Amino acid sequence: MKTSISQGDWKARAAAVLPAAGFGNFDPGVVIRSGKGSRVWDEDGNEFIDYLIGSGPMILGHGHPEVLEAVHEQLADGMTFFANNARGIELAEVLVEAVPCADQVRYVSTGGEADMYAMRLARAFTGRDKILKFEGGYHGMSGEALMSLSPSKLINFPQAVPDSAGIPESVRDNMLIAPFNDAEFVSSLIEEHADEIACVIVEPLQRLIPPAPGFLQALRDLTSKHGIVLIFDEVVTGFRFAYGGAQEYYGVTPDLCTLGKIIGGGFPLAAIAGKKEIMDHFDKSIAGADGFTFQIGTLSGNPVASVAGLKTLEILRRPGAYETIRKNGERLMAAYQTHLNSVGIAHQIVGEPFLFDVVFTDQPVNNYRDMFRNDADKAKILNRSLRAGGILKPDSKLYAHLALTEADLAQTESALEAGARELAR
Repeated sequence: MKTSISQGDWKARAAAVLPAAGFGNFDPGVVIRSGKGSRVWDEDGNEFIDYLIGSGPMILGHGHPEVLEAVHEQLADGMTFFANNARGIELAEVLVEAVPCADQVRYVSTGGEADMYAMRLARAFTGRDKILKFEGGYHGMSGEALMSLSPSKLINFPQAVPDSAGIPESVRDNMLIAPFNDAEFVSSLIEEHADEIACVIVEPLQRLIPPAPGFLQALRDLTSKHGIVLIFDEVVTGFRFAYGGAQEYYGVTPDLCTLGKIIGGGFPLAAIAGKKEIMDHFDKSIAGADGFTFQIGTLSGNPVASVAGLKTLEILRRPGAYETIRKNGERLMAAYQTHLNSVGIAHQIVGEPFLFDVVFTDQPVNNYRDMFRNDADKAKILNRSLRAGGILKPDSKLYAHLALTEADLAQTESALEAGARELAR
């Protein structure tokens, strides 16, 4: 039901009932009323081209008619059962066929859950406790994931820095932290702790930062040598960079991966996918009581999310889908480059055409610490100018997607030109 309440009133109401006046996600000052195709509208009726796209799931845009039709059909047959359902089984078959590492999948509701269970599964499989992750890598909200995600205090590797209160010291003791894209350091760390490390978990594209040539293959070789589980966190990159995800795009196959966002078509759905011998630890009849990894979830494999995911993936399989997303991203990257160069602003465009942003530095960006070179003031000015020009994007990324039109791209280019002029003042 639509209301005539202003965005300011909604913000005041949020402040009374929500910590920090928001859901903990995007700018709480923005209250979205609706979305259609490539656009969203706030409660004051302001219209924006959407490059946030729900933090990634809406790769087809909002309210895609074929997805809506599939969802409406399923709603009449039931919303959730806490039991196997045909649509969830069908989606699992599609995921196994598409994702190189996937022999089997297990559903959860969020990407953070998937990452947590993947790490637990690796511990069950190897009988080891330590986890190696990369500084700046995001893997959800578990205690292990919230180690050296965004530390303001840069300490010596491989020590971990907790990013949240409430995490026991014992969690930190089982974490090893390495710099992204430094295969030599990772090699020395693994050689020293090989018998203790259960898994290496990595975003193939870490937030925005692409892997250096050979880096992911080096991780594959090192983990294989020492019997360590290699986990690709593909919650963001899965079905975005290619139909088979970043593991297809970069040509390196992990032992496990985590999936989310796109596979639910805008509904809560995520999964752990991987080799059967590891996934067998979810099956007590195979793993036994000591090796069994207990996992259940009220909405896991929800049929509404499953049909939305099935239809979304069907559309992405159609000829030209990924080529269109790539071309949209390349055009936007070129627009950033053109307009910032025209006013002489030092910058790097960091990422891939499917997911990228600008970093205001004249130095290469290869890891989390390199991001500290970013001129945060320039970034704020540009993002503020883009918002005024009708562009909605996160502070530090931009998702290209399939719903963008020529008019959207032209408006974005004009907004970038205006933003570059603002920076030059």
